[in-house]
Amino acid sequence: MTERTPNDAQPMLDLPPADADAGFEALYARLEAVSQQLEAGGLTLEQSLALYEEGMALAQRCQALLGAVEQRIETLRNAAGNGG
Repeated sequence: MTERTPNDAQPMLDLPPADADAGFEALYARLEAVSQQLEAGGLTLEQSLALYEEGMALAQRCQALLGAVEQRIETLRNAAGNGG
């Protein structure tokens, strides 16, 4: 009897998920990896759906982080424009 590894059961899904507290760069890197896995194909429908869902969640988290940075920059600009 051959021992199955997690990679045998789920090919191409061997990257760890992004940590909930991960920074933008880590989240974006994971999003890129998910995108590459989807583009490479060879996945089951269930695997593709799981990766798509993860990718959408990662994209939303990245967008939220970018939005927060934009707000901070705007606050700094306003403070600088009003004499500090």
